[in-house]
Amino acid sequence: MQEDSPVQNENTPDAPHTEQPQRAPRRNRLIVLGAAVLVALGLGGVAVATTGGDHPAPAAVSLDTQARAEGASRADRSVRESSTPVAPSLSPTPSPSAVSTSPAPAKTAAAKAKPKPKKTTRPTPAWVDPMPGAAVTSCYGQRWGTLHAGIDLALPSGTPIHAAAAGTVTQAGDASDGYGNSVFIDHGNGYLTHYAHQSRIAVTVGQKVKAGQVIGYEGATGDATGPHLHFEVHQGMWNQIDPAPFMRAHGVDLGC
Repeated sequence: MQEDSPVQNENTPDAPHTEQPQRAPRRNRLIVLGAAVLVALGLGGVAVATTGGDHPAPAAVSLDTQARAEGASRADRSVRESSTPVAPSLSPTPSPSAVSTSPAPAKTAAAKAKPKPKKTTRPTPAWVDPMPGAAVTSCYGQRWGTLHAGIDLALPSGTPIHAAAAGTVTQAGDASDGYGNSVFIDHGNGYLTHYAHQSRIAVTVGQKVKAGQVIGYEGATGDATGPHLHFEVHQGMWNQIDPAPFMRAHGVDLGC
């Protein structure tokens, strides 16, 4: 007999437990079964991970299909709620056929016949100032012992000179006797006007001119101390008279 090595059987209390390795698979099955029940009841997605012993057990994951469906439903409802409802119109819109297509009433004959106002231009007076705005530097009368037979009107050289009245040009050029470039206009009533010391003449002999028409430009030709217009009125050729009262009688004040 061998007393130093006793035999241990299944009934011996100190023998190691042989059913321990089988508990983990059974516990895993219970946990998975519980998770499946929760998914079926719609309580939420559950991720179950079990471990047993030294080795991790596979995880079971389930998606909450009901929650996803509710989220999609809310999304659809938010789209619908964002659209502003259109209230039905109280007065129905008339159909195109109901709209009146009668033409607008034609304009009356009186409205058509009403004439448009015409632009009116101020008529040119028969006599005008030969150089408007000029300063008077000398009037008609005695000067330095001789007769100054006209009125001197001064503006910058090159200022236009205008015909005092309608008429015909009888002379255009150097008139000698210190007058320089001169223009004579016969007005057909026994009177002539004379425009002396011009820098440039703009008309020719025999030309018909109107009151206010440019006949030349101011200058200092002939016997002149500076640019100016020497203006004379003749009652018959070379019979000079005082231009001031004559022009005043024709509505023009030359300032003398």
